[in-house]
Amino acid sequence: MADIHNVTEFIFLGLSSNKEVEIVCFVIFLLLYMAIVLGNLLMVVTVVASRSLKSPMYFFLGYLSFVEICYSSTTAPKLILDLLSEKKSISVWGCMTQLFFMHFFGGAEIFLLTVMAYDRYVAICKPLHYTSIMNRNVCAVLVGTAWIGGFVHSFAQILLIFPLPFCGPNIIDHYFCDLLPLLKLACSDTFLIGLLIVANAGTLSVISFVVLLASYVVILFHLRTQSAEGRRKALSTCGSHVTVVILFFGPCVFIYLRPSDTLPVDKMIAVFYTVITPLLNPLIYSLRNAEVKKTMKSLWFRTMKVDEK
Repeated sequence: MADIHNVTEFIFLGLSSNKEVEIVCFVIFLLLYMAIVLGNLLMVVTVVASRSLKSPMYFFLGYLSFVEICYSSTTAPKLILDLLSEKKSISVWGCMTQLFFMHFFGGAEIFLLTVMAYDRYVAICKPLHYTSIMNRNVCAVLVGTAWIGGFVHSFAQILLIFPLPFCGPNIIDHYFCDLLPLLKLACSDTFLIGLLIVANAGTLSVISFVVLLASYVVILFHLRTQSAEGRRKALSTCGSHVTVVILFFGPCVFIYLRPSDTLPVDKMIAVFYTVITPLLNPLIYSLRNAEVKKTMKSLWFRTMKVDEK
């Protein structure tokens, strides 16, 4: 192992070299991370505790919120701590662990969003068979498939990156370990590895994005035969999902579907898909869904009554 990894740790340059800017960023990202955890946890608790949110759509939504907490937690806590640290370092093993779990939860989210699109397709295009098609066992299998898909995707990335020799320098111009910054530090030709990474991460993002868009085109075509009220309700539900899909897939496609090179703007885009998107997801699904808002209010009033007693 020593012959392959002469480097024992990596040094992050972080978001800024200005200490005052870092202190401001510390406060901002700490508040954002707390909002991510609390907002998505509230969504999970709402789905689990409510008797009215038992349809497959909310079952998947609860898992999506859980994945968002895990996904953001792979990078945000380390970023927040490093903003107050003089030396922003991570061991090689810590780097590989962060890389694995980031792509594990990110891959699981991609597959889960695809599953949610399939759920909406069945609900709108085959309403009479919805309960039989999307039964509890099928939903469990689909969620399990999303987790397995995320694991396979992430494990493939680790198999590509881990054998690379890192003999110095060890400075990463980023705030977390990711594929393209690590490729720049490898002491060997990484052209083929870069192509394989694009084939794995980039192609997965593009194919899933195209499948999602195609499913919603079919849904929109089918909605022409429904009543105005049915169209309004379906478009409201699908609109939330499409918004989340665009917010998540847009940055991913930009980062991973290009030659193995880094750009100065990559860090800002990474902030968007590792912090901003997980923060917006519970807001998008709750604000655009009357049933979720009603259930949250009901749970809040029930909690307040229990506290008064």
